[in-house]
Amino acid sequence: MKRSRTSAWALLAASVCLVSATPATAADAAKDYPNKPIRLVISQTPGSSIDTMSRLVATRLSEVLGHQLVVDNRTGAGGTIGGAIVAHAEPDGYTLFAAATASQIIGPQIYKKVTNYDPFKDFTPIGMFAVTQNVLVANLKAPFTNVKELLAYAKANPGKINWGNAGTGFQSHLAGVLFTHMANINVLHVAYKGAGPLVAGVISGESHVTIGPAPAWMVHVQAGRARALAMGGAKRSVLWPDLPTVSESGVPGYVSDGWAGLMGPKNLPKPIVRKLHTALMKVINEPATNAALKKVGAEPQTSTPEEFGQLIAKDWKIIGEAIRVAGLKVD
Repeated sequence: MKRSRTSAWALLAASVCLVSATPATAADAAKDYPNKPIRLVISQTPGSSIDTMSRLVATRLSEVLGHQLVVDNRTGAGGTIGGAIVAHAEPDGYTLFAAATASQIIGPQIYKKVTNYDPFKDFTPIGMFAVTQNVLVANLKAPFTNVKELLAYAKANPGKINWGNAGTGFQSHLAGVLFTHMANINVLHVAYKGAGPLVAGVISGESHVTIGPAPAWMVHVQAGRARALAMGGAKRSVLWPDLPTVSESGVPGYVSDGWAGLMGPKNLPKPIVRKLHTALMKVINEPATNAALKKVGAEPQTSTPEEFGQLIAKDWKIIGEAIRVAGLKVD
């Protein structure tokens, strides 16, 4: 009887020690974090908007954290393949996600049957690092040089314009479908396998026009390889103040933009979230990184993890309605 009571007390004491040690273990893990390279999953192709922005941020973030962020491009299904990798990863801080509007908002609503994660419950928001306006871009030899000319040509030549996008479910796809839907024009939507092939297709003249994230296009427009016609934001971009919006150019009420941020799997320990958030905010607020993002067409943006999560919830409803109106779905 005495032995049984002693064993019970020993078991209870061990249980108490285990419970009380859990927070300390998480804190200790954060103190030692990171102690090896971190995998940064990007759900779009090299040369895409999110890839361009994320690589700039990752380079400096690697220096601040003391260990390299190794970029891993995992594309497909509107960004949901890359999203699934992070959603189901161990919550230890060594697999992170360069989240974007496509992977968290558009893809999961279009590819419902193949999306095996919850965009809200299966991720831990860390912080935003940029917002981007979509830019309407045309081939230099296209038979129009502004939005009004584009609309006039499309109405006079239904089905004759090749309108490129980076693939079904990507931001450029939804943006293009919304444009043509709201403008009531008939074009041929051409889907490419990623942003890189799309850029090449428009520059070569295979496609006449596209509308997509500015970071994927700014360098080509500035180099004279393509022509920017208008911006997709609710107001003119601070980066291209002389370029009118689509809304003021002939399609009233049209708005199309996006964002980028850092996320981890669900249940990422709060001490690690705080360390990553602090490092990310430091990087984005540095003049050099700030200028580098602007140079490629992104507007630097910071947020708390909570604010980032709230933005995703808000955009889920707004863009979801746009997807419904446009009749854009795969399954």
